Amino acid sequence: AAPATAPQTAIWHFGWHVTDTRQSLESYKGRPDTRLLPLYTTDEGGSVFISSDTWPSTGGTPGLTKAQIAHAKTKGVQPTRTGGFGYMQGPDNALVEYAGNHPAERFNHVHMYQDDPFCAQLWYQKHLNAPVFAGRTSLTPLTETTCQVPRGPDRSWPALERAGMFRAPSAAVVFGDVALPWYMRQGERPLVSSRGHVYDHLALSVADLDAWVAKLRAEGVPFLEEPYTLGATRAVMIEGPSREALELVEIT
Repeated sequence: AAPATAPQTAIWHFGWHVTDTRQSLESYKGRPDTRLLPLYTTDEGGSVFISSDTWPSTGGTPGLTKAQIAHAKTKGVQPTRTGGFGYMQGPDNALVEYAGNHPAERFNHVHMYQDDPFCAQLWYQKHLNAPVFAGRTSLTPLTETTCQVPRGPDRSWPALERAGMFRAPSAAVVFGDVALPWYMRQGERPLVSSRGHVYDHLALSVADLDAWVAKLRAEGVPFLEEPYTLGATRAVMIEGPSREALELVEIT
């Protein structure tokens, strides 16, 4: 049986950069094993396969609210038809985003949800020394006692769900050239553990596993698995702020 895709965990989808979104779309259309997913442009039901075929975003995150869409219609704003993002269904119903137009084709991000996006950002900074992704943090400095903020009231489009999606607040960290951006969870229920789901865990490399284990244990980070052998090296599994499983792999 395929691994679970519900209830929702903190891990949403994989993101892949392409050099030409439209060219990639046409290539995918010709592959019988590739299922392309529609992006709804409003809650009335119109859809496109790539975001650049609908009204362009005007903010730091993709998507326009109902009010912004109405304004774009009034102003006669047209789609750019260049670049943009789309989605396909991968093996085991994994969700994969392709986005362009970028200089090179490569793995770019793991998009996530968090119960509290800014608290999660502080968690990754404190415990994993993660740099903040430029432009994806709170406009005012937050602490662990002030980081819980309400989810924005407005849904936006394009979105995989006809009802739209909540994109505020958003935050992100980055490891090397791979980003972990996230939105607040879309429903009211807390996110569930990623273990056993189609995205079981994320892995990060570390130079000294014993030092990291000592640091994280002293900081009270939950351990899902104690150090174990992984091929020719060792690893440990910890749990992130919204129950995402994170594997630390020793690379010497």
